[in-house]
Amino acid sequence: MHRELVDEKRWISEQRFLHALNYCMVLPGPEAQQLATYIGWLLHRTWGGVVAGALFVLPSLVLLVALSWLYMAFGNVPAVAGILYGIKPAVTAIVLQAAWRIGGRALRHPLLWAVAAAAFVAIFAFAVPFPAIVVGAGVVGAIGGRLAPGAFAAGGSHRRTGGTHSPAVIDDDTPTPAHARFRWSRLARVAGVCIALWLVVLVLLVAAWGPGATLPRMGWFFTKAALLTFGGAYAVLPYVYQGAVETYAWLTPAQMIDGLALGETTPGPLIMVVAFVGFVGGWTRQVFGPDALAVAGIAAAAVATFFTFLPSFLFILAGGPLVESTHGRIGYTAPLTGITAAVVGVIVNLALFFAWHVLWPQGWDGRFEWPAAAIGAAAAAALFRFRAGVIPVILACGAAGLGLAFVRA
Repeated sequence: MHRELVDEKRWISEQRFLHALNYCMVLPGPEAQQLATYIGWLLHRTWGGVVAGALFVLPSLVLLVALSWLYMAFGNVPAVAGILYGIKPAVTAIVLQAAWRIGGRALRHPLLWAVAAAAFVAIFAFAVPFPAIVVGAGVVGAIGGRLAPGAFAAGGSHRRTGGTHSPAVIDDDTPTPAHARFRWSRLARVAGVCIALWLVVLVLLVAAWGPGATLPRMGWFFTKAALLTFGGAYAVLPYVYQGAVETYAWLTPAQMIDGLALGETTPGPLIMVVAFVGFVGGWTRQVFGPDALAVAGIAAAAVATFFTFLPSFLFILAGGPLVESTHGRIGYTAPLTGITAAVVGVIVNLALFFAWHVLWPQGWDGRFEWPAAAIGAAAAAALFRFRAGVIPVILACGAAGLGLAFVRA
């Protein structure tokens, strides 16, 4: 997005892009879709944000629903299982690379490294809830912004690719557009529409199936996931895993990792793995009976996606005008910088979580998967050392897993 929108199309300047990015990174929910919505809104008012945010999601939703159906219908076929065996360790390497990439952008001072390390220890060793980590990091950022403003100043590591750019449509010194200025009446209108949409759909689900049924529970669960999880897809995943696998048993741990593998192979935001979780949950719970498993999966995937992304539109369309008024004001940006640093530690914890399930799928007492470790090491080398793209790495690792399946057969 930075390359296309800042360097090539010049729709938005470097600093305005980073200002929006810092805001979206610390919002609960999917940061990539929120950033697309923010830029669409800044350029073309409310409908620009709605169109940008929706089209960022819909193509990958359709593709992931199709892949989820293939997975549930044919996932036990040896060839498919072999491909997934190779992709899983690659996913672990990709999550680790995400931590490195975000850390390189966010951890620009030793104090921020300390915040990231503390967040990792808190969630890994003491199982501190993620919202508590976010609140603590925000407080540290607020205090740090006063005591050491240089450490917690907003910024980033994106650089222009050379040469002098022409002015952007929304440049550093472009005045805030009229539609992006804060008004209480607009805030009330946007909040009212979003809350009404959420309430109407949830009430219809409860009326049709009852409050304890799978679809209403999914609606409520993914609403909480959207509201309580901060720092993008990799930070949302532990919460989704805990609820979908351990609390509601909509899918197994192995299926959750398989879903992340499928999510990594599809275009669009990684958070679309919620569509896979919904599809598998609707299928396994037979929401519409044993003769309509695919329809149940599609309906559940739609419910998961709707309730996950609706709050993001509220946060951007309602909160954007407030954010546009905070350029360069350390009192507002320092807490966001502290939270972003904490997110890095949480993502490292997630990488270890996936590595454990991939390398010891039967637990510590089971055998160590040396082939998976070798594939993961090769994927990490390709990503870190040779800067290979995610899709080529996924394809190569899937091919390695397929070849291993034929050798073992």
